[in-house]
Amino acid sequence: MVQNRGYRLTASAMFLALALVLPYLTGQLPQLGSALLPMHLPVLLCGFVCGWPWGLAMGFIAPLLRSLLTTMPPMMPTAVAMAFELAAYGAFAGLLYALLPPKPAYLYAALIGAMLLGRVVWGLVSWGLYSLFLDQPFTMALFLGGAFVKAWPGIVAQLVLVPPIVYALERAKLVYHPGAAA
Repeated sequence: MVQNRGYRLTASAMFLALALVLPYLTGQLPQLGSALLPMHLPVLLCGFVCGWPWGLAMGFIAPLLRSLLTTMPPMMPTAVAMAFELAAYGAFAGLLYALLPPKPAYLYAALIGAMLLGRVVWGLVSWGLYSLFLDQPFTMALFLGGAFVKAWPGIVAQLVLVPPIVYALERAKLVYHPGAAA
């Protein structure tokens, strides 16, 4: 399987397009978008398929570009905080996937690790943005509510959808795991 720069660029552009389009499925109901997290799926997949640098870049660009194009999510603080969160998602998905052995349990470990670390990054950036620019407290209750309570349907969707897609792409030899035998 050839995983060259052109492949990764093309694949990451496709994932970016998905990240821009999928939120239209929930666009009429912002609460549904906050629950299903439609931009997160393509970012996670980009990290797994293209590697951590591409996942990081695509994750950072997607919410900012969507905010500039559609004004949703609002740039401040939502899109800015999401940019750091999704960059962490893409980077940690690719990095953990490359470092862990190529076994199904480790794919789930990489996914869960990326999801948790991305939420921590979102919480830290949100705390900074709320404190510095909005002069509002970003409490632990806001963090837990935004990162886990309201997002549980999206968390479940990620756990259900991402591994089978990555497995299918592995079988099609469209994704390379550095630890796997050639």
